[in-house]
Amino acid sequence: MKVIELVEKLQLTVFTGNIGMENEITGGYVSDLLSDVMGNASEGNVWITIQNHLNVVAIASLKDLAAIIFVKGVKPSEEVLNKAKEENVPVLGSAEKTFELSGKIYQLLAK
Repeated sequence: MKVIELVEKLQLTVFTGNIGMENEITGGYVSDLLSDVMGNASEGNVWITIQNHLNVVAIASLKDLAAIIFVKGVKPSEEVLNKAKEENVPVLGSAEKTFELSGKIYQLLAK
C-alpha cells in the first residue's frame, strides 16, 4: 500500500503536501522512544508517534521510513515541517488515539 492510499482510507491530514505520497508502506512501528525506533523500525514502516521535534524527522530519514503519523491531534511545528520537506519525509496526522489508529493500519496492511 502506498502512503496516498493510507491517507485516503483513513482520512489522515497531510502536512507536507505531495512529498512521499508514492512511498510504499511495508508495515508500521509505534513508539515515542527515539532509540527504540532507531533500533527496531524497518525501512518502509509508517511511524506512529506523539513526539514533535526535529529528531523525529532525522530518524525517519535515516531509517527510510515511509511516513511519520502524529496522533491525538498533535500538529508538527513549522521547524519540523521544513525539515521534513527538506528530507522528503511525509508527515501525516490523525485525531485518533495511538491504539485505535494502529489497529486500523494493521487491518489495512494485513489484507
